[in-house]
Amino acid sequence: MLFDTHAHLNSDVFRENVDEVVERSRAAGVTGIGVIGIDVTTSRRACELAAMYPGYLHAVVGIQPNCAAEAGPDDFAVIEELAGQPGVRGIGETGLDCYWDDTPMDLQREYFDRHLNLARQTRLPVVIHMRESCPLVIEQLQRQSGPLPHCVMHSFTGNLDEARQCLDLGLMISFAGMVTFKKSDELREVAKIVPDDRLLIETDSPYLSPEPMRGKRPNEPARVRHTLNKLAEVRNVAPERLAEITTANAKRFFQLP
Repeated sequence: MLFDTHAHLNSDVFRENVDEVVERSRAAGVTGIGVIGIDVTTSRRACELAAMYPGYLHAVVGIQPNCAAEAGPDDFAVIEELAGQPGVRGIGETGLDCYWDDTPMDLQREYFDRHLNLARQTRLPVVIHMRESCPLVIEQLQRQSGPLPHCVMHSFTGNLDEARQCLDLGLMISFAGMVTFKKSDELREVAKIVPDDRLLIETDSPYLSPEPMRGKRPNEPARVRHTLNKLAEVRNVAPERLAEITTANAKRFFQLP
C-alpha cells in the first residue's frame, strides 16, 4: 500500500505508454500518484490524466521556477482556472531553483508568492521545489504574512538544520530516490528525524531512479517501493508499517477520502 506523491506522468516520456506505467504501479501496490505540472501544458495534461484515472491519479497544477521566465502573460490565469477542476489536489510545483539560471531570482520569488496565494484561495496544498535553494525557500516562507498553506518540500535534499526549520514551519518532507544512493549518508540522517506524520515518499519520475535501479531510465511510480524500503531500514521500522504511515500522510496532504 504505497503512494507516489510526485511523478511527471504528464511528461512526453510517458505519452505513448502511460497505461502500461499505471498498470505496473498498481501491480507494485501503489494506490495513488500525484501528477505534477511544471507549466500550462503539463498542468493541463495532469488534469487530463486525473480525469482518465479518477481517484488514482491526482493533478497538481502550477508553473515551476525554471519555467516561469518562459510563461506567457496569461499563463498564471490558466493555472488559476485549472485549479478549480475536480481532479486537482494541489498547487505547484513552485519554489526556488539555484541550480539552473533559466529564471531570474526576483521572478522566481514573485511566482512562488503567487502560487502560495492561490493555495490560500483554493485551500489546496503546495508542492515546493527546492533545488540548491533550501535556505532561500525557508526565508521566503518565514516572511509570509498569515498562516502558511499546507506545503511539502518535495525531493528533500537539505541538511539537518534545514529539515528542522522546515518542520518548525509545519511542512511535510518528501524523499525521492536520492535517499537510496550510496553517498547519501547525510540525507539518510535527515530521514531519521522526520516525524512519522510529516513523512512522504515519491519517485519524481521520470527522474532519480532509486537503487538498485539507478541509471535505468525512465524512472516510474512502481519503483517508489525501493525508496520506501530504504527509509524503513534507516528508521528501523517494518516496510509494511511505513507504507501505511506514508500512504495515510499522502491522503491527508492531498485531502483524499
